[in-house]
Amino acid sequence: MNVKGQNLFLFILLLSSLFANAYGNLTLPNLPPDNILDKPNHSFIDPNVNYEEFMGRVTDKDDSGRVLKIKVENNNTKFFKAGDVVYFRVNNHKTLDPCRATVRNVENFYFTLYVQDFRYCWSKGQYFPRGVQLNFSSKILGQRVFEASKYREILLLRKDGFLNQLNNINNFLWNYNQQKIKTAAEYDEEINSLKRKKQLAIDNLLQTKQENLMLQVELQKKLDSLDESLKHYRVERQEYLVDRWDMDHESGVKFPQRPMKLKKP
Repeated sequence: MNVKGQNLFLFILLLSSLFANAYGNLTLPNLPPDNILDKPNHSFIDPNVNYEEFMGRVTDKDDSGRVLKIKVENNNTKFFKAGDVVYFRVNNHKTLDPCRATVRNVENFYFTLYVQDFRYCWSKGQYFPRGVQLNFSSKILGQRVFEASKYREILLLRKDGFLNQLNNINNFLWNYNQQKIKTAAEYDEEINSLKRKKQLAIDNLLQTKQENLMLQVELQKKLDSLDESLKHYRVERQEYLVDRWDMDHESGVKFPQRPMKLKKP
């Protein structure tokens, strides 16, 4: 191999080592210790944003030029209601006071408003063209956005509750067969235990019956023996009977001293 070939080989080897080091070391983001970039914001409202101000572009208007249809990039205008008051200035058209308008209709990314007078924000007698950009300001929209964010938090809490209930139901349905087998096994075990207790109680009663029968025979024998003993050891009363002759003699009745002789038949 000549000198040029050796130099080319060394150059390629050097490049390969550099690429290996570059791709071998992964670049990781510098996250906080708990790996959470920011606190959860369920309402998706940014406290640093002024929701009272927004921009829109005139897309259409009626023949009188006082009813304007506005297209917006931010759909927060969906919280408008008919009759709400908004103020606007024409972009790059400096005026002291804004024009006043009232909302007539609201659609997704569109809303229609009625302007009573353009003199505060537009040159008098000058044609108001379509496509012009307007800078709006509405305090009531900021209030509605805030209320919507709070209500959305409530809805999210409700959703979490429903999801937890659904999760429990799904777990129950998913594990139904296992729970059924487990419950049946538990009750079978209780039934077998009751059967064993029942059989044990019956056996105990049977054994008690046999013992009582044996005891009955023994007690009967003892009672018979006692009756015989009582009969044997009974003390009899001796009473002397007095005949009629002695009774008459004692009562003072006259009668012969000796009994009469028996008559011959």
